[in-house]
Amino acid sequence: MDFSLRPWTIGDLDSLVKYGNNKNIEKFMMNRFPHPYTIEKGKQFIEFATSHKPIHLFAIEINGEACGGIGLHPQDDIHCRNAEIGYWLGEPFWGNGIISKAIVQIVDYGFMNFDITRIFARPFGTNTASQKVLEKAGFKLEGRFENSIYKNGEFIDELVYSVKRK
Repeated sequence: MDFSLRPWTIGDLDSLVKYGNNKNIEKFMMNRFPHPYTIEKGKQFIEFATSHKPIHLFAIEINGEACGGIGLHPQDDIHCRNAEIGYWLGEPFWGNGIISKAIVQIVDYGFMNFDITRIFARPFGTNTASQKVLEKAGFKLEGRFENSIYKNGEFIDELVYSVKRK
């Protein structure tokens, strides 16, 4: 399935809410990813996503529609040479290899546009699909923190994966 990464626009608001308002996505996201995903929350996100230079949060476009998101979150202070990657995809598009390919693209973009040497991800221990796409994209498991995440009333392991500049 073909896709592209591009900057978010206010024209993506309806599709952002349509695909983002999904409990199966929210359960693997940080609590700042809203559920329900409202129009107001979508406007706030798009305003935030378009406020950075260089851009670091992208829409995943499929068939002319924003169906998910991927981005880098550059770190600061002693972690200033690192960026955290985050991503999600609308459930109708799962299982098509989109996210693993999008991760490769955003990693290349990150190393070309930011003064970083490491990109890391922190999937939940229960999110085996995310672990698999990270491994497919060349990330290596660095560690597991047992019961360090509290989400939806339960403790979950946090994993740390990374890829380093070649």
